[in-house]
Amino acid sequence: MTYLWQRILTGILSTMLLLVVPVSYAKNAIDSVRIWPSPGSTRIVFDLEDTPDYSYFTLSDPERLVIDLANTEKNYDFAKLASKSPLVKKLRYSTAKEKGGIRVVIELNRKLETALFALPPTEPYRNRLVIDLDDKNAPQNAPTVVKDNNSQRSRDIVIVLDAGHGGEDPGSIGRGGTFEKNITLNVAQRLAKLIDAEPGMKAVMTRSGDYYISPNKRPDIARKHKADLLISIHADAFTTAQPRGASVWVLSMRRANSELGRWMEKSERHSELLGGAAEVIQNTASERYLTQALLDMSMDHSLTTSYDLSRKVITKLRGITKMHKKIPQAASLAVLTAPDIPSILVETGFISNPTEEKNLNWSTFRQQLAQSIFGAVKTHFTESPPDDSLWAKQKRHNRTHRVSSGESLSLLAKRYNVNVGAIKAANNLNSDVVRIGQVLTIPRT
Repeated sequence: MTYLWQRILTGILSTMLLLVVPVSYAKNAIDSVRIWPSPGSTRIVFDLEDTPDYSYFTLSDPERLVIDLANTEKNYDFAKLASKSPLVKKLRYSTAKEKGGIRVVIELNRKLETALFALPPTEPYRNRLVIDLDDKNAPQNAPTVVKDNNSQRSRDIVIVLDAGHGGEDPGSIGRGGTFEKNITLNVAQRLAKLIDAEPGMKAVMTRSGDYYISPNKRPDIARKHKADLLISIHADAFTTAQPRGASVWVLSMRRANSELGRWMEKSERHSELLGGAAEVIQNTASERYLTQALLDMSMDHSLTTSYDLSRKVITKLRGITKMHKKIPQAASLAVLTAPDIPSILVETGFISNPTEEKNLNWSTFRQQLAQSIFGAVKTHFTESPPDDSLWAKQKRHNRTHRVSSGESLSLLAKRYNVNVGAIKAANNLNSDVVRIGQVLTIPRT
């Protein structure tokens, strides 16, 4: 056989071998696993090199969640993963469903509701497989109601503080690497301290640590705690560094109307909004019309109160920072959708602006934000306290006086036979200066 024919034959054999050798596809791999526990739920996140191809099912006795990941390497060591979640015992491998894939078993401490979904890469994360485990039977903490010695109906004003984002959701990220979720939690914690230090007020946090809560569940937390107000704290961001300033948001009328319709369809939840009135109208022929009228009134009151409070917050914030929007803004925001609870969202500044990112990382500025919001809240509830609250009883017991030209605190103290310190304490005044037109609460001795 000549040399030429040897080369031709070798080429033919090589081609045939290429045709029968299977094509090798690049496998997916687990880069890391993170467990985010929160009260009553836990989120587990698989960080992957590529989009996950997965399926799952549950098993009982004992409770397990089984996840099959196709075309994925068995490269991650679950033994090094510590779970701080009361819902999760451990993660481990099991026999794969098919060759080239892996099977992951999540051992659970009890029966849970599960939800899985994949997320595309977003800064600072890669591809993710998210597993949400929810314990519907987890106990809910009710707010402490403070009773006055002389009344069985004097209670605390309950204010729910919602620190935006958290856990797997960092929110916006500043150019210096600041996470919005950390800013919002710290400001909310500072505001909670101010509220709890005020007699007759109580703060409740939707999240007290670094974990995720769905925006749709946050109004439900406020309702379970019978809140008088919900305040959601956020930090704004834009694609360029120029925008700056704080703003305050309320629910748009269009979203409010759609939420009202949604609640109308959920007849089993009417009692959550209407209380004892729901029992009365259930046995009437015109139940739907009465329900709609009462829900309309509740939503109108909530929106009006929210807008009024928003204006007060803007006035206070103007004293410490630039305002991006000078009047309250309306938007379709899931966290503001409780029809029976006044709700506002405060954007504390643009984290995408280097100057404001620096301010938001400054402890003094965060405290000023908390004090400004608290000042507006206190002014609001001084003027319009809930009827069955301790503040309402105190308002009925006290008097008010509108300051006229030439009047001073010492003059008013002498006129009403009270001391200056008592007037300052009742009005949260830090100095003896009063302005014309200012309405002061005058305590009775």
